[in-house]
Amino acid sequence: MVFPQRTTAARAPRTDGLRHAAGGRGTRSGPWPVVVLSVLIAAFSLLPLAYVVVMTGNAGWDTIEKLVFRPRVGELLLNTVGLVVVTVPICVVLGVAGAWLVERTRLRGHRVWSVLLAAPLAIPAFVNSYAWVSEVPSLGGLFGGVLISTLSYFPLVYIPVAAVLSRMDPALEQSGSSLGLGPWKVFFRVVLPQLRLATAGGALLVSLHLLAEYGAFAMIQFDTFTTAIYDQFRSTFNGAAANMLASVLVLFCLLLLLGESKTRGNARYARVGSGVQANPPRLAMGWLEIPGQVGLAALTALALGVPLFHVFRWLILGGPAIWTGSDLANALLQTLGYGLAGALATTVLAFPLAFLVIRHPGPVTKLLEGANYISSSMPGIVVALALVTITIHNVPAVYQTAVVLVAAYALLFMPRALVNLRAGLAQAPKELDEAAQALGKPPLVAFLRVTLRLTAPAAAGGAALVFLGIVNELTATLLLAPNGTNTLATEFWSLSSEINYTGAAPYALLMIVLSAPMTYLLFAQSKKAAGQ
Repeated sequence: MVFPQRTTAARAPRTDGLRHAAGGRGTRSGPWPVVVLSVLIAAFSLLPLAYVVVMTGNAGWDTIEKLVFRPRVGELLLNTVGLVVVTVPICVVLGVAGAWLVERTRLRGHRVWSVLLAAPLAIPAFVNSYAWVSEVPSLGGLFGGVLISTLSYFPLVYIPVAAVLSRMDPALEQSGSSLGLGPWKVFFRVVLPQLRLATAGGALLVSLHLLAEYGAFAMIQFDTFTTAIYDQFRSTFNGAAANMLASVLVLFCLLLLLGESKTRGNARYARVGSGVQANPPRLAMGWLEIPGQVGLAALTALALGVPLFHVFRWLILGGPAIWTGSDLANALLQTLGYGLAGALATTVLAFPLAFLVIRHPGPVTKLLEGANYISSSMPGIVVALALVTITIHNVPAVYQTAVVLVAAYALLFMPRALVNLRAGLAQAPKELDEAAQALGKPPLVAFLRVTLRLTAPAAAGGAALVFLGIVNELTATLLLAPNGTNTLATEFWSLSSEINYTGAAPYALLMIVLSAPMTYLLFAQSKKAAGQ
């Protein structure tokens, strides 16, 4: 009686392996068509990095020395490093303080403030710059860059930190208090370390946005690597000089990614134990209520009030005439077209990778997934330069076509779709798919009718976030768009560069209107992840 039981137990893993294979004639590493697709997509994602490495290697040391080690690069490096070093800490302080006020205190109107602090993400940084230049025409230099980028990007820290604060186990703080720590010591010694992952992730996002941003800094004539690369390419078509600057910029990005991974550490943040976690308590504000309200009002007025005031001011000054041109409708339609096409293509491309990561996890799938994050961390202008060079030399027929532009959008924004699909697939039990196959459905039909339907909401959320990125994308669109293409962002940039602020206002308003629902979706997703 013992031996049959042992035999059955020994065969159990093999049966499980066959179940994996039933998903599509594959191996334990996944169905081979999905594996092949994932490898091809990961290889495609690494094209910009390979381009930078090859171009740098082909240039030779003499050219590198001549183009990199010069005063102009030193000036750009000083500006870019100064921007990151000053802006990121300010964004961290504002994001953490704002999140603590709305999630952990009895501040009046905290629900309204929680939405208002996330809302600046709906305003593109170059629209923010346009408004501040309208308010202060002499704005420029490092101060101007720090002001605009802080007001545009601090929600990238606020949103993840607020999500963590709202679900943090209060037992940790109660333990600190029972050991005699005061409220401030509890915050710095217990709460703040628990926010390290969210804060480091938000700081990395702010840093990468600072490296990638072009329009906001070009408008106030503050030179960074990205503005210099674009100007170099547009003014002289000097590929070698632009490529060398791109190499330095990519090196900067990789250093930031490495620094963020070191900051994560190996600490455990998950709650372990029986019972249900209590809701975190809210502290009474007392005399701090007034400074808290004034601070949040000032931050909201600067980040939301100034841009919205000047957009509507220019709209009123322009009158009805600025809405009658056919260019506006054309730009809106093209933006919607590229946004929808890019969101659909990116989501479809992300699906095989997300499937492998969830259903067949392992070191190889992690590497394939990581390739997409490296590519998306690069500034849009580097991705655009890579695609320009590759298409001109290898497939000139597609140079400056919609196909290349959509491919650039997929490279830049695939992680937005990948993260959402990964979460959706994790919540779709593979046993349901197997049950459908056991009832006679072919693997592909079972997948389409079970797994794909369960994943649809997550896929839609990811596609919406990709759409938001495409609507506000500027540099890759400027370099790669086919002749005659006019999106809201490029038309706004063209008119505002000509100091036609009244003509640019409708484009700015439409970008904000299109971005607002997606920003709220991002905010709602963070709340949902926190169990609210």
